[in-house]
Parts: sequence; structure tokens; C-alpha cells
Amino acid sequence: MPRHFLTADALDTALLARLDEADPSADAARDSRHDTLLRWLIAAALLVASAALWWPQEAQAARIKEVASVQGVRNNQLVGYGLVVGLDGTGDQTTSAPFTTQSLNAMLQQMGVTVPPGVAVQLRNVAAVMVTATLPPFAQPGQAIDVVVSSLGNAKSLRGGTLVATPLKGADGQVYALSQGNLIVGGAGASAGGSKVQVNTLNAGRIPAGATVERSVPTPLAQGDSIQLDLASADYSTARDVARAINAKMGADTAQALDGRTVRVRMPATPDARVNFLADIENLDIALAAPAARVVINARTGSVVVNQAVTLKPCAVAHGSLSVTISSTPVISQPGPLSNGQTVRAEKAEIAINQQPGSLIQLPEGAKLTEVVKALNALGATPQELLAILQAIKAAGALNAELEVI
Repeated sequence: MPRHFLTADALDTALLARLDEADPSADAARDSRHDTLLRWLIAAALLVASAALWWPQEAQAARIKEVASVQGVRNNQLVGYGLVVGLDGTGDQTTSAPFTTQSLNAMLQQMGVTVPPGVAVQLRNVAAVMVTATLPPFAQPGQAIDVVVSSLGNAKSLRGGTLVATPLKGADGQVYALSQGNLIVGGAGASAGGSKVQVNTLNAGRIPAGATVERSVPTPLAQGDSIQLDLASADYSTARDVARAINAKMGADTAQALDGRTVRVRMPATPDARVNFLADIENLDIALAAPAARVVINARTGSVVVNQAVTLKPCAVAHGSLSVTISSTPVISQPGPLSNGQTVRAEKAEIAINQQPGSLIQLPEGAKLTEVVKALNALGATPQELLAILQAIKAAGALNAELEVI
């Protein structure tokens, strides 16, 4: 059988018809009931439309793996010194970079080739480089890692070069990897007739999987009866929530918050059980607390970043800019006819100081980030001028935030 659906108008008509059956002679009452029904429908529609604004929403959460890391399980930086050969005349100039020649002679001696003393070797296809790499945690001998090769001397380009076997050492002086391979340089350039065009840099490149791990770094994961979780930033609320989430999942007294940055966690005995334990707790959700109010200022670029917790108290600010303009005009003084004088060239300098008047502007209290932004925009100051204004507002006690200059 076909299904029949009532539209809103049909439903309204049906309801009014039922009301008319109860009292068919009351036209005025019918109109009144009609208006009342419309008001109820409009109110219900507004209530449903605004439900997304007032309905409680779930707080944003982060996983433990995103806010904390296991102490001792980290990357290690490796560095080495080597030579890149096979360049097309774009290597180091030996007169300006004598260490390239010394390194080449030392390498040739290891291979049984001795350069006669006093012979000046002119090299254009060799460049001295620094090789850097990051040794990830749990890396085992035989695994490959990427390396970055950067020029040390005055080589014009490393494109097309090959890195000769270079040992990579850690901070303890031990060799942890050996690198060698062909460079990939992302830049490009050309020069002719004294003109030069270059895109990106030609003096640095990468070798994907260009180093082989020769020694592993021990980690404290299998040592002792507990591990320590280090938070990315010091926050007592986050440390407490991490400990509570672990205790709720793994049992009471499993985790203890030692301070605002570290949490101690008791671990199982066997390595396999420890891996399973960490796999379970690293995906636990925790609610992130609101960060401390902070304003980050970059004095070099003039950028200002304000987080959500910054508030502003009522204050008054007077701001005016001062500009100094110096213009120089050349003046030529010529001697008179037949005076045997010389033409003299001089400079006429003019200095002008312009100070724009600054009016006293009252900044209202701002409890939200949008209000703080509107108040600061009302000053009409440039980012560089805003640095000094924010410092002055902070000194006056009207800025509820910590200033950090980077």
C-alpha cells in the first residue's frame, strides 16, 4: 500500500480542523489558536536550531603519546667530516680552503698513494663537507638512515657529487654509522657573462638511506622495575591526569606524578609485557588543561602571538610615532672664467624630524582573545611598535600574561 506523509502545512490544517470540530462556531477563537500554534512551531524551530550552541560538547582530549615520552628513548645526533668527489669543476679552491687538500692527502695515504712533498695540488672536483644524521631510538646495526651533507669550504655546487665513506660519531666519540653515496641537491643555478641565477641552495644535499648503522644505543626500557614519562611541557594538571588515566586502566598505584613534568610508572618484568604495557597506555585519552597565559614576541621579525588565556585589564595608552628624514642633494660649485680654479662637488644635507601626535586611548577590559585583539588593533600600531606597547602594559599590571621574547 502507498504511504502518505503529512507536510507541515497539512499537519497545521489537520490540527486546526480538529480544533474547529470542538467549536465550529468560534471563528475568533480559531484565529487565536492559529496564531498560538504558529508561535509554538517557531519557538520549537529556534530551540532546535540553537541546540548546537548550548548543548554540552565533549572536551578535546589528547593521547599520552602526544604529551609525554619515555625517558631515555630518544634520537641521537651524529656528525662526521668527509669529502665529496666527482664535482664538475665546482669544488673547493685549494688556495682558500687548504684543509681540503690536507684531507685528500690523508685519504690517499690510507690507500697507499703518497703525494710528493712540495707539490701544490689544484683541486676543483673535491669539496670538504660536514655530514649529519639522526640516529632514531631502537636502531639496530644494518639499518639505513638518511644523512645531510653540507659544504665547509667555498665550493660553488655539490650537484653530481659522491660522498666518500665517512664515519659518523656521537657525542661520546664512538662511531655509530658509516655514510656513503650520491648526493641529491634540490637547488639549481646557472651563470654566464657575469650574471648568475640560482634557485635554493647548491651547497647542501641529502642522501636517502645514505648511512648504515654500525652500533646500537642501549635504552633504559628494559632496566629497573619502572620507567619515567617526561611531559613535553611542565604542567601539574597534565601530570596528574596522566597518572590518573594510567591508574584507571592498569590498576591503582601503577603511576605516580613526581612533579609537573615527570610521571613514574611501574612496569612488568619481561620485555614483551613491557611493550604491550606501553602500547596500551600510550593511547589513553587525557583532557588537556588550559595553558598559561602567554604572549610570544619575536623581536627580529616583529611577530606577536597571543594565546587564548590572555586577558586585558582596563588601561589607557598614548602612542605617537617619531620619524627622522635625511635627504642629501649634490651641489656643484664652478670657478669663474679664467680664474684657474677647479670645480668642487659638495653635498647639501637636510634633516627633518616629524613627530605625529598621539592621543590617549582607553583600552577596555578584555576577558576573551577576540576582545584583546580588538583593543590592541584600536591602537593602530605596527607590529614593531606593538612590542614596546605590550611591554609597557605588562609593566603597568594591565596585561594578564607572561611575555616571552624569542
